[in-house]
Amino acid sequence: MSLVDSYRRSVAQKQKDIASLSQEKSREQRKLADLNKRVSSAAEALRRTTNTSIAKSKANEIERYEKEAANVAKRIATVEEKLARKYKELHDEQAKLTREEIREQENRQRANAQAMQNISTSMNYLAREQERTRDEIERLKAVPKKITVLFLAANPITWPHLRLDEEASAIHEKLRLSEFRDVIKFETCWAVRPLDILQAINECQPAIIHFSGHGLQDGELVLQDANGHEKLVSISAIPQTIKTASEDIRFMFFNTCFSKGQAAAAIEYVEGAVGMNASVGDDAARIFAAQFYSAIGFGKSVAVAFEQAKAALMLENIHEEDTPELFIHPGIDAKAFILVEPN
Repeated sequence: MSLVDSYRRSVAQKQKDIASLSQEKSREQRKLADLNKRVSSAAEALRRTTNTSIAKSKANEIERYEKEAANVAKRIATVEEKLARKYKELHDEQAKLTREEIREQENRQRANAQAMQNISTSMNYLAREQERTRDEIERLKAVPKKITVLFLAANPITWPHLRLDEEASAIHEKLRLSEFRDVIKFETCWAVRPLDILQAINECQPAIIHFSGHGLQDGELVLQDANGHEKLVSISAIPQTIKTASEDIRFMFFNTCFSKGQAAAAIEYVEGAVGMNASVGDDAARIFAAQFYSAIGFGKSVAVAFEQAKAALMLENIHEEDTPELFIHPGIDAKAFILVEPN
């Protein structure tokens, strides 16, 4: 078998591999779309129902579908990486094929006019494939780096009930509808005990940590113990946790009452944080957070996201727009601080 034949077979195999991977990607994308529809349907049912049993069932469905969707998204990302490698391999094989064809043509002293035509056709095909390969590589480069939002919720049985599930659902829905939804992973952790924080951070490696629940006037967070009763976490504990847990954490969102002190302390180790300077209502907490993450999902800066979230409260006629406060690490420009940004 000549080298030309060998390279041609290799090119044909690479093209088959690309076609197969493209079909696999399409199948997974259809699965992801179906799971997102199921999540939306279950979320809508959850919003409508007043039955505790049904609500719990729907919440479980949402969690299951979201986990399945996350797995499908991972598989899609894996397939896309394989496609990029296959396009590169195809490019290399086509370059080898072209060089060998040219050598054979030179060896035959370009005696055959038809052979010259074949070379021209091959070169044109190579140019098109090279252009497609460059376009695909550029497209992959433009995809923002994947980030994870870790939603930590606690509502001890001895404290007033908060609609934390609605807050999580609202955030997830806004992220799902955002431009960069495919690169933002939303993870939730419920009935959080203090040591659960480190476990969740180690497992998820989040860029954003979101606390939702109760807070005391002295700035302490109200988490839970093994029996569901309150377990207080001091202002100094969270920065120390961030310091030792992960370098990937960039932003903290304390959606709890009187959490201004927590946010101010956190920016010693992260680029930015949001906290509340007073008590905050359920509706205000939900609407503010959902709009903040919506803006983040569209690639807006933290400063713009914060202002849009305040505007959302005003549009809903909820007079708590002065309760949230944004804290930024010294030397960082909030207007240029973008958590989801194309490379």
